[in-house]
Amino acid sequence: MTTSAKDTGTPPPSGEPALNRAIGPKLLILFVIGDILGTGIYATTGKVAGKVGGALWLPFAIGFVVAILTAASYVELVGKYPKAAGAALYTQKAFKVPFLTFIIAFMVMCSGLSSASAAARAFSGDYLGELTSNALPPTLVAILFILALAALNLRGVSESVKTNVVLTLVELTGLAIILAIGAYAVLSGDGEPSRLTDFEAGDGTAYALMTGVLGATALGFFAFVGFEDSVNMAEETKDPTRTFPRAIFLGVAVTGTIYVLVALVSSLLVDYKVLEGSSGPLLEVVKAGGIDFPHKLFALIALFAVTNSALINIMMASRLCYGMANERILPRAMGRVLSRRRTPVVGIVFVSLLAIGLVSTGEIEGLGDTTAFLLLCVFAVVNVAVLVLRRDPVEHKHYRAPTVLPVLGALTALILASPLADRPAEVYIRAGVLLAIGIGLWAVNKVVLKARGEE
Repeated sequence: MTTSAKDTGTPPPSGEPALNRAIGPKLLILFVIGDILGTGIYATTGKVAGKVGGALWLPFAIGFVVAILTAASYVELVGKYPKAAGAALYTQKAFKVPFLTFIIAFMVMCSGLSSASAAARAFSGDYLGELTSNALPPTLVAILFILALAALNLRGVSESVKTNVVLTLVELTGLAIILAIGAYAVLSGDGEPSRLTDFEAGDGTAYALMTGVLGATALGFFAFVGFEDSVNMAEETKDPTRTFPRAIFLGVAVTGTIYVLVALVSSLLVDYKVLEGSSGPLLEVVKAGGIDFPHKLFALIALFAVTNSALINIMMASRLCYGMANERILPRAMGRVLSRRRTPVVGIVFVSLLAIGLVSTGEIEGLGDTTAFLLLCVFAVVNVAVLVLRRDPVEHKHYRAPTVLPVLGALTALILASPLADRPAEVYIRAGVLLAIGIGLWAVNKVVLKARGEE
């Protein structure tokens, strides 16, 4: 079987059908936007404000720049290797160290779990409180939320890209409401513009200001994660080497612009201390706006957004677990499939248990920061990988990022992942425990394979 110049993919194994290249440029752009939108902006805006004060737009603006730098590396790599494997594929091709490849794959999986757990915490907070008089403890609600997602996952829940478009439009509607409220406030002369330059970080020294902004940026970066997932659609995208550059750059630009505008509106209308104290910060903006928009309806939109984010992340994590088991990287038993539903039952149970552990021991801020930390480490490796793989030319044409972009991408990712970002120790401990679990499973698997003579 030959591959057309436009496909630029690797032919599938003999006898196996190729994936259907059904995703065009417009669908891919909406998919990227939908993948990024969700829990981050709906749940962590207030926590970002708590780190930096009224100037909470600045961390989102910096996060936007960092996301664009790393997006350039992903665009080059997906154009060069249009396969559905993402960071793990690039790491293996660049460094050829299986253990490092496993660590990157496991970190991506765990980032999905911590993101889903942050969404579960957001679901159990003020957005739900606006709709019900629930008296259950938030932690219990978050655990029940994870169990509900696991049950849906076991039944074989899957969403096509076209369904994702509908979900994206609903999520965008909620943010459009915030922007409309902001526009009305500006035209009416409401709000406090002085808040937009109000920095509140530590003791007010230059060092405290720097670490405060870095810490807020690292947490705010949680809102930008998701674009890296889109590379897994490479084998189902029409002409990926030409389609991905526009889709990823435009997707990150659109969401980045929306995030900065939402942050400006939030600070303009609501004091940062009120935002910090709320688990539903955008609901506070709706309440403070001059537009009489139903609070309960907005809360429902927000719950929909965080639920969708959590479900996608739980599904992604369980499928990654299943894939690693099938590749003999994790114990083979973790790849078992529910015979009736054809869903990865052991993988779903495993990731759900980890998620329950996360929601039981962390809050929105810590879980969101854990997600950002794990992915910042992955992004640092991907940015280095793109430079290493410049020594591996391919025959087809593809986007090539200016060398300065991956260099700056690696440096900014490392800085935001470092202690300079004023990250609580619990985030490093949580990430370390997750990696220790993964390494333990990897080691057990190595011993079993060796005993069976399969290594």
